[in-house]
Amino acid sequence: MTTSPTNSPTTSPTNSPSNSPLNRIAGAPISWGVCEVPGWGYQLTPERVLNEMREVGLAATEIGPEGFLPGEPDVMARVLAHHDLHAVGGFTPLLLHVPGHDPLPEVEQLLESYAASKAEVLVLSAVTGQDGYDSRPELDADGWKLLLSNLDRLASLAAERGVRAVLHPHVGTMIENGDEVRRVLEHSAVSLCLDTGHLLIGGTDPAELTRQAPERIAHTHMKDVDASLAAKVRSGQLSYTEAVRKGMYRPLGAGDVDVQAIVTHLGARGYDGWYVLEQDTILTEEPKEKGPVEDVWASAEHLRTVLRGVA
Repeated sequence: MTTSPTNSPTTSPTNSPSNSPLNRIAGAPISWGVCEVPGWGYQLTPERVLNEMREVGLAATEIGPEGFLPGEPDVMARVLAHHDLHAVGGFTPLLLHVPGHDPLPEVEQLLESYAASKAEVLVLSAVTGQDGYDSRPELDADGWKLLLSNLDRLASLAAERGVRAVLHPHVGTMIENGDEVRRVLEHSAVSLCLDTGHLLIGGTDPAELTRQAPERIAHTHMKDVDASLAAKVRSGQLSYTEAVRKGMYRPLGAGDVDVQAIVTHLGARGYDGWYVLEQDTILTEEPKEKGPVEDVWASAEHLRTVLRGVA
């Protein structure tokens, strides 16, 4: 696989408590069912989600969808500090392929809030412009040219502010399958968010990608996946949302992603980014018992065991 140099900063996370990978395990609100997609499911309160992140011993959280945390950066920082959590940054869906739509002003404003909250990773997703992730159009040559150009512009803008910009290949976005991921790696300088679940569902082996291009990976979303349900999404037998409801995402170690190989390849390259535990979840109501935190606990313990084994 041909790769290009990255525009992203290469220093260790500035607000990480330690350079040890064990102290760079973060959470994501979507593991508790908190999602930006309209009608996704029951949305838990920030208080419960953040409390449970600390119960698991996580060091940080991605910011989550708009409205989950306070929009004012100083207030957000106080809320996170109350729960002894750092702000990693977060998932940022953007239109990158539409002529006449410039994503830079939106990102410039967002990066101002990053500076105040000391968030450090801008996770870009090339969305379709439609709600949800169950269908998508195809890009023509002009659309690809614009998308790739916008990725490089955004990566450069973020780097100027000391922020790592990464592209998140994601089911139901303009960058989903293996050919599309390769095209980005070969024709753009942007780093990747290695989302182990979305890559597998889109037909890319995340362990093999990590072996081939570890230098392009600056952030990870650690998921495990039921490969049989992922195959049904690829074939069109199930929509992405239906598969999530059926439990396509599993706690780390309980699915078909080779977590050991991924962590080993990253560690050999000196990976210094975050490991974000992220198992997309849909809730129908407020959980009466432990709820999603049980799967997050299982994932965290599995990842810690793997990290200790490759240290």
